[in-house]
Amino acid sequence: MHLFAVGQAVWIRKAPGMAAPKFRSTYRITGTLPPRGNVLQYRIRNEDEPHERVMMEDQLESARASSGGRETLMEKTFGHAQGAKPWLS
Repeated sequence: MHLFAVGQAVWIRKAPGMAAPKFRSTYRITGTLPPRGNVLQYRIRNEDEPHERVMMEDQLESARASSGGRETLMEKTFGHAQGAKPWLS
């Protein structure tokens, strides 16, 4: 069973030996994929990039949980609509 749901906000984990980024980009889960070996995979996308990425579950972490469980301003304002943009409806 996949840990992350479609629409959920995630961050890419820092890989061992990699420098920590100056800022973290938030990605949205756009799809779930079958496992590669024993590790589940996801399609993710950042609004500022023209492409999607495929990442393994162990390369991702929940953006919400990693922020100390605090809601972001957008979540407080618009709720947890799994990436929905109510102003476009």
